[in-house]
Amino acid sequence: MNDHRKEIEGTGKIAVVVPCYKCSATIGDVVSSVPPEVSIIVLVDDRSDDGQSEVMAKLSESDNRISLVRNAQNLGVGGATVAGYRRAVELGATAIVKVDSDGQMDPAFAPLLARPVLEGRADYVKGNRFFDIESVRSMPLLRLMGNAGLTFFSRLSSGYWNISDPTNGFTAISADAVRILPLNKVNERYFFESDLLFRLNTFGALVIDQPMEAIYGDEKSNLSITHSMLTFPLLHLRNFTKRVVYNYILRNFDVASLSLLGGLLLLTFGLVFGIFEWVESSRTGMPATAGTVMLSVTPVLVGFQLLLSFLHYDISKNPNQTMNSRASSLTVLLKRDLKRPPKET
Repeated sequence: MNDHRKEIEGTGKIAVVVPCYKCSATIGDVVSSVPPEVSIIVLVDDRSDDGQSEVMAKLSESDNRISLVRNAQNLGVGGATVAGYRRAVELGATAIVKVDSDGQMDPAFAPLLARPVLEGRADYVKGNRFFDIESVRSMPLLRLMGNAGLTFFSRLSSGYWNISDPTNGFTAISADAVRILPLNKVNERYFFESDLLFRLNTFGALVIDQPMEAIYGDEKSNLSITHSMLTFPLLHLRNFTKRVVYNYILRNFDVASLSLLGGLLLLTFGLVFGIFEWVESSRTGMPATAGTVMLSVTPVLVGFQLLLSFLHYDISKNPNQTMNSRASSLTVLLKRDLKRPPKET
């Protein structure tokens, strides 16, 4: 541990942001587990009625690293995290680690999660609970199945196909990335982590995985499975559409763009023509000719193949740019951001 501290010292300030909601029974243990390598602890009171405000006030008296943020109203985990990000940047943090208040994340791993950011190797680091098969076995089956589905949708919408656990909330982000991100547009509820990945992709942020172990106890999640199943796919579809338009139509029009547009046109034509001819055949009682069938099937097959080709290109096109081009783009965006008037929090 001492060697680890020496590696971290001098590389920048680490801040831990804890969005707090109904955590009066667990927040004390979370704060006490934050290691000394962390310089700043931001506790964000997201307005719950379980007495957490009083507990947080007492904790701040015993640990001078703590900075309290009290939201005017309940914003959700995303809104609370954003409020914590802003406070951490104001206090001079270099790397900001988000830790949930329910005790599922071990804050002792915060310096390890922040290290790639401090060393300039990443703009955003996500904990990966699926690296160790034994850790996966300890995960509740329902949660494991839900994460598998959400992982695919998150990869599709964000473009970070190399990320194995995109819904994990144990993350570290650079202060520079926070300054660039349109925080007022990021989803304020449980879609926060997935939406943030999409926003990071818009400026080519470097995102990597960090193996970690999750802790599962008797805590109850405030996330409604039914609500997430109904809303998350639509939100992912929205972000996927935006990402494709930004990256393959507006910013860069290439062979992949032609594959996408051609595939959509051919697939749509084949399906519409086929359905029309099937309805007409049913109405008249006359079977469709072989030529009519081929005229419907061929565009569908070719269109589907073109869409698969586009998807393969999208997966192989790693949004994690080279360090030189990434550093250049971040510098331009930061200069642009500094010229803007400060946003109201």
